[in-house]
Amino acid sequence: MRLSIPSPAQAEWSIGPFPLRAYAIAIILGIVVAWWMMDRRYRKKGGPDEVSIDIAIWAVIFGILGGRIYHVITDYQLYFGEGKDPWRAFYIWEGGLGIWGAIALGGVGVFIAMRRRGLRMLPMADALAPALLVAQALGRWGNYFNQELYGSPTDVPWALEIDPQHIVGGYPAGTTFHPTFLYESLWCLAGAALLVLIEKRFDLVAGQLFAAYGMVYTAGRVWIEMLRIDNAHHILGLRLNVWTSLISFCVAAAALVILRRLYKKNPERNDIWLSQEAREKFEAARVAAGSGGDSEESTESPSGHGEGEGPTPSETKP
Repeated sequence: MRLSIPSPAQAEWSIGPFPLRAYAIAIILGIVVAWWMMDRRYRKKGGPDEVSIDIAIWAVIFGILGGRIYHVITDYQLYFGEGKDPWRAFYIWEGGLGIWGAIALGGVGVFIAMRRRGLRMLPMADALAPALLVAQALGRWGNYFNQELYGSPTDVPWALEIDPQHIVGGYPAGTTFHPTFLYESLWCLAGAALLVLIEKRFDLVAGQLFAAYGMVYTAGRVWIEMLRIDNAHHILGLRLNVWTSLISFCVAAAALVILRRLYKKNPERNDIWLSQEAREKFEAARVAAGSGGDSEESTESPSGHGEGEGPTPSETKP
């Protein structure tokens, strides 16, 4: 008897009149776990306690929007043209979120949220790096339930069964395929653990860890993407997402080198989580408190912590 991973019995359940879809559950679970990790890591680095929810809201809204836009643009043939229904471009629950668009526009959301609070971007990016990989690992299980984005045919013991109506490429019923969702999920979990280990070993701060995240994820995405057989645009014989991964890897590697050199050259500039304006206000409040001042500024820092309750800028580390 040949071993294989069975296809899921169903991908949707009903709670009264409301549908509950496995794809959405996987995405939401990934978001919740990533937020929890990010919050703990950011506060451990000295960041203020109350910003993580605000950051998560901006990141999730912009990230989902960006992910969907990227998917619709790169797979426009699924929604536009003769016999297609353009409204299905809005049916996110059916699957289709491009990670490249999600990270790009999600990053814009984080930047906006951080700027609104006068906080630096790079420490938050480092806090988010391993959390993003865990979120991606969990989110990929939505592809399993949707029976999509699997790899080429194989008969390895961990091959994936696919129902006939979901088989692409004209393969006969009963064909089993590489479970690329599982490969990427395991790769992301291993990558998250690796980032946590090298963060301390090599003192990756001031955006360096996020650059390392870019390298780790794209290195895995290249070989996983080359296994997939779903319809995709090709450039010079390679899938579009392979080229995107290769280019992103090079950009991330260059960013890591540049950020590391800048940090070694001037580490003092990178060891605070406050913006320059907020730092000056914080320092003024601390001086006033030390001189016995009784103004409102002398008892509260710009992050909302009373004097002595939170880390000073010099004590924090991105």
